[in-house]
Amino acid sequence: MASFPSGATIVTTNDSDGRWWGFTASSFCSVSMDPPLVLTCLASTAECFPAFTEAHRWNIHVLQHRHADLAMRFATRGAAKFDGAGFQPDTDGLPFLKDVSISLRCTAYSKVDGGDHLVLIGRVDEVGLGEEMPFVYFRRKFHSLPVTEEKPGALRTGASLPVVIELDLGWM
Repeated sequence: MASFPSGATIVTTNDSDGRWWGFTASSFCSVSMDPPLVLTCLASTAECFPAFTEAHRWNIHVLQHRHADLAMRFATRGAAKFDGAGFQPDTDGLPFLKDVSISLRCTAYSKVDGGDHLVLIGRVDEVGLGEEMPFVYFRRKFHSLPVTEEKPGALRTGASLPVVIELDLGWM
């Protein structure tokens, strides 16, 4: 699946004691427009798995190029994920990161056994749109997307290539 490009997200929630939990996910997509549903998948071996199995709400943050280190941190078992990361509690006390490309506040709609993963389907309650483009995870690297103001179908001159951010992600 490394050759299938996808966005990178951080998904966050809290447990019944108010402790914050989160993980990096590239498995994220729209499910339905009515009602507005999205899904993401969490490995059953993840440290945060118990918190998400019980969660009634979670936030999904679509990341930008400057969040590459944060994406790595949230994908690392045992890391101090929230230390100095800029998360603030939202109105429900869940960790929320401002200045992302897209933020989605979700309520649990369904949780489905997906083999060695839990498929979290959330009803989107609130959407925030940032100013910067998200980055893409492709072939174990993060890539920035070029931003243009061109109209669809317009000829491009001097086309620029995407910026590649090199990271060693052999385990992803």
